[in-house]
Amino acid sequence: MGRLDGKVALISGGAKGQGEVETKLFASEGAKVVFGDILDDQGRRVESEVAEFGGEATYLHLDVTSEDDWEVIVKSVEDKYGRLDILVNNAGIAPRHDGLDLTGEEWDFTMEVNAKGVFLGTKYSIPLMQRSDGGSIINISSIAGIAGRPLASPAYAASKGAVRVFTKSTAGRFAADGIRANSIHPGPIDTDMIRSVTNSVRPESRVGEIPLGRLGQPEDVAYGALFLASDESSFMTASELVIDGGVTGVRP
Repeated sequence: MGRLDGKVALISGGAKGQGEVETKLFASEGAKVVFGDILDDQGRRVESEVAEFGGEATYLHLDVTSEDDWEVIVKSVEDKYGRLDILVNNAGIAPRHDGLDLTGEEWDFTMEVNAKGVFLGTKYSIPLMQRSDGGSIINISSIAGIAGRPLASPAYAASKGAVRVFTKSTAGRFAADGIRANSIHPGPIDTDMIRSVTNSVRPESRVGEIPLGRLGQPEDVAYGALFLASDESSFMTASELVIDGGVTGVRP
């Protein structure tokens, strides 16, 4: 018996990295998954790989900055399954410029994807969750959204801080509807994005700052998301789940 049996999940940014692992893990635990991305070829590959192990996942194109795309994907979930139990706002980007060297347009685009994308996903998913008698919203933030990180772009940190506080606001506003909202704050995770967040610093060089002595893996984050998606976390909302190997909690 899977930990998400009978549940319907919607995941953004599910074609690669953490989102791909979340999509596959949720499907393997019994969820019916609809996932979106702008990487259509990779998304269709993930859809096929889930089908190969007997899971159920449907890929749809999703630009998280587009209200039209969110309307379409949520409507597709409702038409196909009639309900929505889990939303994972996973999609995100990191600018490739250090400090304040980025342009205003680059700042705006980072905010559009990382913060507005979470807002739009929440805005269009909550009415269906309300009709489904509740649900769990999981927003992927970062430890950079909790504390200043010298290697992280200020735009990235600001956008992830916005996600952190938006999550708490959502939790308070919709608790009476049985909707929970929690944020996950990964530390250094071994994905393509870490090379952008750290401005091309080799990820392996960061192991010395991690008390557990290794980079995190996408599975570490995905299992945290699985816990928050499941009924095991039914008394958790407005919480921050830090998955960083001890970086923010342990001081030398």
